[in-house]
Amino acid sequence: MSSRRGHNEGSIHKRDDGRWVAVVNLGWENGKRKRKYLYGATRQEVQKKLTKALNDHNRGIPLPDDRQTVEAYLTAWLKDTVKPNRRPLTHRTYESIVNTHIIPRLGKVRLSKLTPQHVQSLLNAKKDEGLSPRRVQLIREVLRNALNEAVRAEQLARNVAALAEAPKTERGKVSPFTPEEAKAFLKAAKGHRLEALFTVALAVGLRHGEALGLRWEDVDLKARTLRVSHALQRIPGKGLQLVEPKSKTSQRVIPLPQVAVKALREHQLRQKQEARWGGTKWQDTGHVFTNSIGKPLEQAMVWHEFKDLLKKAGLRDQRFHDLRHCCASLLLAQGVSARTVMETLGHSQISLTLDTYSHVLPALQQDAADRMDALLGTRKTR
Repeated sequence: MSSRRGHNEGSIHKRDDGRWVAVVNLGWENGKRKRKYLYGATRQEVQKKLTKALNDHNRGIPLPDDRQTVEAYLTAWLKDTVKPNRRPLTHRTYESIVNTHIIPRLGKVRLSKLTPQHVQSLLNAKKDEGLSPRRVQLIREVLRNALNEAVRAEQLARNVAALAEAPKTERGKVSPFTPEEAKAFLKAAKGHRLEALFTVALAVGLRHGEALGLRWEDVDLKARTLRVSHALQRIPGKGLQLVEPKSKTSQRVIPLPQVAVKALREHQLRQKQEARWGGTKWQDTGHVFTNSIGKPLEQAMVWHEFKDLLKKAGLRDQRFHDLRHCCASLLLAQGVSARTVMETLGHSQISLTLDTYSHVLPALQQDAADRMDALLGTRKTR
């Protein structure tokens, strides 16, 4: 076959080693002509690549840089995509994973040459190092998110991280308060200056940062509603800052049960008294839950107070986050629909709600069977 280029084919020729190469002229930059070289085993393969490259170039889509390394790409991705668009804590987590686990092993590999085998080797090595299955999954998740961006920008044809297998993990068993334990906890919290915080967290299932990020403008005690619009996080070099919630579905308006309204009314009166006592030291930050001079609360301080109340009530050890689990379990056990529980908690998908609280479902299924018996007249309602 002739090695001369055809009409309107662009610059295509056959090399001495038998491979075909196409050259795309990208214009001039700093006095030098920029070219993109495309290789293939056959003329047809190269022609297809050339046609796509010319179309992309004419549409303003940047052509992949074969010399760009995984390290260069991930560094730019963290700076240009993650930092401006994700919460600071998410950016820090991604940055740590990229710099600690991904770049040391894959950083020198060219992005265009990255394969599923590269990623699989990384995940296997991390598992062999003793990292938990969940941590290895997170490494794959970060790399997959980064490469998704490259696929969207048409820098890559496929996401090789999505083709690698991460170790399986079993969801940790949720063991929240029983109704009796929940009542015992609230009884122990009675009169505590953070009684309302623990009551609201248990009654409507707020995340830790969401509860501490509440401002009085987010609470309507007359309408008995609470709006989640921010979360409180500690940002390095900036201190405690309000940030966007975890996801779009985390921004929500929640109806408040009367027990939470009562606790918040009492808390509001207590806070006004503290402001009078504080005098010039008091800082009116607008936060619902504050320290003794009006500043937002540190999570560590709340954690210690929570643990002390558990001991006072004689209850088994729990995390603050388990108050959220308790709320969901109690709602489901009372027959509240999974959709309503999902919206109350701010879950992104109903499958997350059902998977997390699957321990409640058998009781609900038995209750449904008993109700069907009662409806069809085969047995009396209990």
